[in-house]
Parts: sequence; C-alpha cells; structure tokens
Amino acid sequence: MDDQEFQTHAGEALHDLYKRLNAASGSGEFEADFNAGALAIEFEEPPGKFVVSPNSPVRQIWVSAHSRSFKLDWDAAREEFVLAATGQSLAEMVGAAISQQLGQEVKL
Repeated sequence: MDDQEFQTHAGEALHDLYKRLNAASGSGEFEADFNAGALAIEFEEPPGKFVVSPNSPVRQIWVSAHSRSFKLDWDAAREEFVLAATGQSLAEMVGAAISQQLGQEVKL
C-alpha cells in the first residue's frame, strides 16, 4: 500500500470511529474530539485519555490506551484496520478499551 492509499484508508477509519464514538457517548461518560488527524477520547470518571492516530511511516493506526500502545495493520481481505494479536477491528478494540475504562460494556 502506498502512502496515499494509507492516508485514504486511515482517514475513513478514523471518521467512521468518530461517528461511532459520538453515537455511543450519549450518556456523557466520555467525549470524542477529532483534531489535526488524530482522535482523542477523554473520560471524566475515572479520568483518562485515549489517543487514536495514523502512523504513516509504518502504515498503521496506533491507539494509546491504558498506558499501552496498540498497533493496528490494514487487512485487505477485511478492508479494515485490525489488531493482529486479537483479530479485533479498530472499532472493536477501542470499544473494548472504553468498556474496560468505564467498567461497563460499550459497543461501537
């Protein structure tokens, strides 16, 4: 995949995730902000912040959550970014991290 293709796929994935986050954040337990190509998810209680951003040089989307870094690769067969260790899509992985943060299930 060339850089232009990566930018297109990453941009679409982040916009889709942002829409899902906004739909799921109706309870006010977290807030999503999309700025300068990165997505920030902030929590008041318990306090925390996750960051989701594209990393062009390695063609991955990186998620910083729970003091860890998760690196998702493009899966051409599934046409989505996937966490290799678990097979989770970007939305599934972020949903699981949010669920862990809040102590209740959140589906994106």
